[in-house]
Amino acid sequence: MNHAARFLTDAETICKQIPREKIELLADGLAQLRERGGRLFLLGVGVSAGNCSHAVNDFRKLCGIEAYSPIDNVSELTARVNDESWDMVFVNWLRGSRLTRNDMVFVLSVDGGSLEKNVSPILVRAVQYAKEVNAKVCGIVGRDGGYTAKVADACVIVPTVNTATITPHAEAFQSVVWHLMVSHPALRAVEMRWEATRAA
Repeated sequence: MNHAARFLTDAETICKQIPREKIELLADGLAQLRERGGRLFLLGVGVSAGNCSHAVNDFRKLCGIEAYSPIDNVSELTARVNDESWDMVFVNWLRGSRLTRNDMVFVLSVDGGSLEKNVSPILVRAVQYAKEVNAKVCGIVGRDGGYTAKVADACVIVPTVNTATITPHAEAFQSVVWHLMVSHPALRAVEMRWEATRAA
């Protein structure tokens, strides 16, 4: 089997194994967030940071959820990195955003963070802070989900079916799951352009 065939076969297996009940729990949590007028704060690093930026657009435009990510303000992000410890950048950004119990922190990550392994401590610190103020925490993560999966109110773990492609599959399925969210009947507030055009 060549790489393309293996990669896509593994993706098909992930589609079959991904926990649907967790996806519905996540959709329900997001619907409740919108109903109470809470804000959604998306956090990620690396490619997941780029996914956060895309997801902010979708949740705002398609679902009518007030959503933000620190990734979208490079000036503030780099100023905080320069002046504060990297581990505390997201925490201090959330403090500056006045995170409250009405809000939700949404983590996109391959590993979910681990202080013990010194992997994505910036995410762990942010999730810890969210729990301190009683904000909801959710995530789409890979592998065993790390710290995020342990403490989240709702967390979708992308199944590992091939240890050689954990990262690309986890990052790709972040997109699959959040696109499922923004097209979910419980969350979609407006018709997507091309679907609406085709219907006409």
